[in-house]
Amino acid sequence: MLVSNLTIGSSRISRKPNQSSRLSSLTIPSYSNNSFTTSSWSNLTPRSEGELLPSPTLKAFTFNELKTATRNFKPNSMIGEGGFGCVYKGWIGERSLSPSKPGSGMVVAVKKLKSEGFQGHKEWLTEVHYLGRLHHMNLVKLIGYCLEGEKRLLVYEYMPKGSLENHLFRRGAEPIPWKTRMKVAFSAARGLSFLHEAKVIYRDFKASNILLDVDFNAKLSDFGLAKAGPTGDRTHVTTQVIGTQGYAAPEYIATGRLTSKSDVYSFGVVLLELLSGRPTLDKSKVGVERNLVDWAIPYLVDRRKVFRIMDTKLGGQYPHKGACAAANIALRCLNTEPKLRPDMADVLSTLQQLETSSKKMGSTQNIVMSPSSHMS
Repeated sequence: MLVSNLTIGSSRISRKPNQSSRLSSLTIPSYSNNSFTTSSWSNLTPRSEGELLPSPTLKAFTFNELKTATRNFKPNSMIGEGGFGCVYKGWIGERSLSPSKPGSGMVVAVKKLKSEGFQGHKEWLTEVHYLGRLHHMNLVKLIGYCLEGEKRLLVYEYMPKGSLENHLFRRGAEPIPWKTRMKVAFSAARGLSFLHEAKVIYRDFKASNILLDVDFNAKLSDFGLAKAGPTGDRTHVTTQVIGTQGYAAPEYIATGRLTSKSDVYSFGVVLLELLSGRPTLDKSKVGVERNLVDWAIPYLVDRRKVFRIMDTKLGGQYPHKGACAAANIALRCLNTEPKLRPDMADVLSTLQQLETSSKKMGSTQNIVMSPSSHMS
């Protein structure tokens, strides 16, 4: 019922914007080596028109440099596509950051904005705005940008393992072992906890925005929807409802009231995807099984039934106590009452304990159930 008030496209949900089509601007102040600046984020949100100022941490690329780095944006260089535009693989010098031959220097991912108006530019601006200031091992590193005429591009570090979404749901993908899934959950939680410490609400936490390095460490990407958190006595930010169907918290969809607990809900959905191997919305299923949260909740509340939601691709290779603990974290994050959801710092601490106990148990307790004990 609530979703009927939203515009739904490319799985994203958004209330129709009522905004000026004038372009926003971004001012990037000089910045210390700290992971984030402590000034009020709400005062830093770019709104006024003006020029993009140089940043000591980001390189301003020319369009021709990125054209050369990606071999003229050749189709076989394309590594991804989304609502923002296409992402291409490119090569630049490690120190010079100038274009280099394929196979030499440093691999980068170049995101090229579709030239279709204000919303894309606004997201591009927000991305530079936050990733130009926020630095953390679990956030994708923004190397630079291009702002030339109507052209808008972003240059990131290359993430060789791609997105969590592809590893979980792409047909023919290798199954992810239990320990790796928990590693992904923990490192993604660490990135989200860092953002909340910096008073930033991510607003689009989902499997496709979690990118993986060669060792399956998770890094959060795509900050186009990030929002400054509430300041002073305010408890929430009231904003246009934008997010992704299936991941957005119900109270945010209903009221537009955004808090860090909205991100916690989204984390619960992704954790559930990691446990079950199912996407949050699955059109191939019928009835209640179409919606992962609705289907899984009855099993999460009963330790004896948790195995019923576990991914059959795990083949029973997971510790029962660990699975129950992870299921309990997901259940708490998915509470319909935002105030009863844990903070991400608490989630991170619990996942860390889970990871530590999993290492102590070793391989002897990995096989706890036969695959036949799972529901299809």
